[in-house]
Amino acid sequence: MRLHRTISSDLPLLVVALEEEAAHLHITELPILVTGVGKVNAAIAVATILGAHSPKEIVNLGTAGSLHDDFVGTHVISLVTQHDLDDEAIFDLVGLHFGESINLGGAGLTLTTGDSFIADQAKREELAQHAHLVDMEGYAVAKAAQVAGVPVRLVKRVSDTANEPAGKTWKESVDDCSEHLGLWVREFLL
Repeated sequence: MRLHRTISSDLPLLVVALEEEAAHLHITELPILVTGVGKVNAAIAVATILGAHSPKEIVNLGTAGSLHDDFVGTHVISLVTQHDLDDEAIFDLVGLHFGESINLGGAGLTLTTGDSFIADQAKREELAQHAHLVDMEGYAVAKAAQVAGVPVRLVKRVSDTANEPAGKTWKESVDDCSEHLGLWVREFLL
């Protein structure tokens, strides 16, 4: 976890998983929290920061795999789920929900989050039945912000197609994705 700049109650806090995703976000004076990869790192980092600071809002920016060939570019997420937690099975066991979908409002896409980098056609097709994009931190960031009562937005740039060449594609596209996320920040947050 690394925090760049000071958090203020009148500014949004930008949250990314990796320094590579933040490369083109330093063009502003907005604070940036780099959480590390995965749901646990994201949840711990955001919860820790929100325990000590109250930003105007959390804006989670990052890369995502496209689960459908026609989704490219930058997208604001409306609904976020977890693909690696079976909330219904847990509810059947204990009568409580621990992983319900989070509705962020708007008419954007559905993002599903899990602790696996998706680079498999069969898994891509399975996830595509319920979501448009896949990442590894979005749900955790949204949940931590929701619990703390801080507004949250998820903005994802498609970096790969979540199939066999995804790892290579992500490495080749992460800088371009960061540049486009920086453009989104300038257009919608400044």
